[in-house]
Amino acid sequence: MIECTFVRRHPAALLALMGLLALPLAAQTKPAPKPQPSPAPAPAAAMSEDDKALYAVGLSIWKSLEVFDLTPAELALIQRGLAEAAAGKPAADVTIETYGPKIQALVQGRQKARADKEKARGAEFAAKAAQLPGAVKAESGLVYVELQASTGEFAKTTDRVKVHYRGTLVDGTEFDSSHKRGQPAEFPLGGVIKCWTEGVQKMKVGGKARLVCPSDIAYGDNGRPPSIPGGATLDFEVELLEAAAPQAAPAAPPAPHPAATPVPTPKQ
Repeated sequence: MIECTFVRRHPAALLALMGLLALPLAAQTKPAPKPQPSPAPAPAAAMSEDDKALYAVGLSIWKSLEVFDLTPAELALIQRGLAEAAAGKPAADVTIETYGPKIQALVQGRQKARADKEKARGAEFAAKAAQLPGAVKAESGLVYVELQASTGEFAKTTDRVKVHYRGTLVDGTEFDSSHKRGQPAEFPLGGVIKCWTEGVQKMKVGGKARLVCPSDIAYGDNGRPPSIPGGATLDFEVELLEAAAPQAAPAAPPAPHPAATPVPTPKQ
């Protein structure tokens, strides 16, 4: 059985990946057959529950394929391969045994290219944020902008903090919000991404700040799928509600005294 990490982790993508594997090697010299027009899909309201479930299969496959950052032409090749495989006529000269092991290398290459693109966008975004009034750019790349001053105590790395926050990508897409959940988040400040550990320490209880976090001090090249792509710069608005040393765990009760071990009586 072919060992392929991507396929094992994304079983819903297996059918779509068959399209990639079924692409003939001679496709660059042979003109692709002219696609036949497909019937218009039924409106969502007219679909049965089974229709909607099948439509959801397509959504799931696309989510699994997002890692490839496909161009329209590449997507068309996958659709062609999927159709040929479904018809029982996949290309004979491109086999899973030969090309299956190459999928992971393709995934890794596409991930890196996508992360590099995100990093470039993020660097431009962070540079603009660093020009805002009062903005301070740290050596780590963090851009800190105070939004509301406070006279409270500074947070410390060893503190457990309570915060309200909103996180967005550089295009403004919100990926997380404690406000929407209806309750603040609590966590040890030393146990989160480096950007937060560094940035929240600059805040006083009762204050608000904006933290612009390059991927190197956020979630790195891998990101946090599906909401945070690899290489993404993150933009947080944080309100520090509380910061205090964690309470010591209660002392364990003394262990009961072990029962006396009978002394064996020597044989007469």
